[in-house]
Amino acid sequence: MLGSAMVLLEIDRAFGSRRILFTGDLGRFDVPILRDPTEPLPDCDVLITECTYADRRHDNPTDMKDKLCKIVGETVAAGGKVIVPAFSVGRTQTVIYYLLQLFKEGRLAELPVYVDSPLSARATEVFARHPECYDREALAEWGRDAGDLFGMDGPVRYVTDVDDSKALNHKPEPCIILAASGMCEAGRILHHLKNNVGSDKNTIVVVGFMAQHTLGRRLVERREELKIFGRTYPLLARVEVLNGFSAHADADEFRRLYAPLAPKLSKAFVVHGEETQPPAMAAMLNELGCGDVVIPSRGDTFEV
Repeated sequence: MLGSAMVLLEIDRAFGSRRILFTGDLGRFDVPILRDPTEPLPDCDVLITECTYADRRHDNPTDMKDKLCKIVGETVAAGGKVIVPAFSVGRTQTVIYYLLQLFKEGRLAELPVYVDSPLSARATEVFARHPECYDREALAEWGRDAGDLFGMDGPVRYVTDVDDSKALNHKPEPCIILAASGMCEAGRILHHLKNNVGSDKNTIVVVGFMAQHTLGRRLVERREELKIFGRTYPLLARVEVLNGFSAHADADEFRRLYAPLAPKLSKAFVVHGEETQPPAMAAMLNELGCGDVVIPSRGDTFEV
């Protein structure tokens, strides 16, 4: 995402230097707006890597645009609303980017789009100020749209006022609402879910990772009932999961990024994953040539 970075520690000691690389969340190739992570990872002795999607492959981002088009079209035809829980930085901008393209291409009739999050509005302003970070396709779109890539002067309304946010729940006509937080544990998205999960006309579109024990994960699992603000609501709305929007590298992209680096490592630590993901990443790094891979447990300490 815009402004993301890795941390490389270079430690000089009497008996030699040590380079430790912490990846943070590794990015993807061929996703819209931002340039691909084409620079090779820096050489290091010790790697600390995430593994969020080390055990799976994402759908093609272009397919996500087509699927989003189909979902929105079907929901509008049913007279419903599309509710998108979306992270404020990165995911919101990608969904808006695709929706505006679909409107311009005539594949979707233009309808109201609301980004109901002060943080998302501010983050989008930051994206809008940094076209030097865009990939070639986004930069071309930016040029054609007089510098407005995210509909800030057009069909997208960025909602910051609380009363305006509440008013969205009383609009009867079809619309698209993107709101934070992405995992549905807090923020304005809870109000929109409370008011919309009980109708089979509406669609909840999940466009990002939902951690265990979150309301977002219970949506993905399509539980029959959901507890929101202490009350139980039936889940009658359609739920669509589009993980191809993820900003995390998948198994193929990890392999592509780590193939040159793994044989040079003296040790690797695998973090930030659930159940099957750390073992999948450890096996991949072993296969690529790193012989010492550790999956730490909470409270473990290591001397590197």
